[in-house]
Amino acid sequence: MKKYLGLIAFIGLTLTYIWGISLFAPKPEPPTEGIPHNYWHPEVWNYDTIKENTIDTIKNDYKDSLDILSAIIFVESCNNDSAYRANEDAVGCLQIRKCMVDDINRILKRRKSPLRFTYNSRWSRDSSIQMFEIYCNHYKLTTAEEIARCWNGGPRGINNPATVNYWEKVKDEINS
Repeated sequence: MKKYLGLIAFIGLTLTYIWGISLFAPKPEPPTEGIPHNYWHPEVWNYDTIKENTIDTIKNDYKDSLDILSAIIFVESCNNDSAYRANEDAVGCLQIRKCMVDDINRILKRRKSPLRFTYNSRWSRDSSIQMFEIYCNHYKLTTAEEIARCWNGGPRGINNPATVNYWEKVKDEINS
């Protein structure tokens, strides 16, 4: 009988120890720096946005917008959907920050649209392009320069001298 009591006590203490460690151990968090460019984010497949054929929509809305969009994607991430800049928390092919997702969701709420984006939506190229389209439509950006400079510097980016160099990079990419 003593053998069995010892075994039961050992199993009980082991299970309590394991449970205790899991209770007090810190929860794993996503890395914030040093992420390689081929970083795969597991939440990419769990985004909850409604996809539509954004390329066709953009093509109809903006003259030469595919050139502008392609150039901005190249300047932002070198066409890398998994690009991540830790010091800005900029994510995806268009290097979208959390404040941009918040702004897009605010715009959608004003329009009484059921569509909402999550921060993980930034990892999806389709969702990023959809956010880009919503942003450009809302702020009535029509010229390539307005689109590029406001994408880089916010709604008043066209008036910000800090966005001129960004526009030059985008313009060079369009013309290449």
